[in-house]
Amino acid sequence: MSYIDNIKTFVRTYDLGSLSAAGRDLRVSAAVVSSRILKLEQHLNTRLFRRTTRKLIPTEQGELFYEKAINVLNTIDDAEQAVQDMTQIAKGSLFLSAPLGVGSKIIAPLLLEFGKENPLVHLRLRLTDRALDIMQDKIDVALYLGRPPDSSLRILSVANCPRVLCAAPSYIAKHGHPETGDDLWAGKKHLCLNLRFPGAREYRWTLQTEEGPKKFTVQGQYETDHSEVLLMWALEGNGVIMRPLFEVQHYLDSGALVQVCKANPPLDAELAFIYNHKRYQDVKVRALMDFLKPRIIEQLPHYNPR
Repeated sequence: MSYIDNIKTFVRTYDLGSLSAAGRDLRVSAAVVSSRILKLEQHLNTRLFRRTTRKLIPTEQGELFYEKAINVLNTIDDAEQAVQDMTQIAKGSLFLSAPLGVGSKIIAPLLLEFGKENPLVHLRLRLTDRALDIMQDKIDVALYLGRPPDSSLRILSVANCPRVLCAAPSYIAKHGHPETGDDLWAGKKHLCLNLRFPGAREYRWTLQTEEGPKKFTVQGQYETDHSEVLLMWALEGNGVIMRPLFEVQHYLDSGALVQVCKANPPLDAELAFIYNHKRYQDVKVRALMDFLKPRIIEQLPHYNPR
């Protein structure tokens, strides 16, 4: 095992905080991760981590080595990229994240096509509705659906996606038809199904009003971090959901869901690629986004959640 591989293993262990997490990320066992770090410590003649029963704590030497190691790995990446730029050959590992629904129905099949055209690219796809830290998680490109966060990251817009509020006819028959945003929370009459993640602090939906965008506090019995579970709950009559129109158009057309609060629709969502500005210099990253964007736009109108 090369010295550089030992350094890469140390950096991922430092980033993720455990041998097992680093092993999963690198697709090796925790024992292999431990062995690589031990070899690195022996080479440097110092301890890089203090080991407890629950976690790894970087030593002062480990923190210093991490800062320098990142620079070394970035330099290697830049050198490899410079060579790829000259040859214009897409090559190496590429880590993409995408929302669950779009990711499984559209992105996963398209990646197989991209892989056939670019056999030297090793593709990794992570499906989650949660917004990820692409720097921390070492993601090359994230396909984002929602309101893109303000950050130093670059955004390549794919499509503007209107969102709607809707509920099943059985829910409306029991709880009534909310016409405005005020109807959703006034007297806690209506149940809203929320897409929420660990650390989220708000139970509010931003809707369009005559005065401009306004946040409405909503409540309900169920919440999840999985958009397809959210849709299943709504179809079974458990509450009102806010989803992109393309995800629910099939159910609106069939009558399985009914659009509500038409007077105060949600703000549109944006489907976009988010990436670190340096990654756009990578041949394989540019190739992937150039490949996916027109094909996603073509398939969105025909999106079928079934």
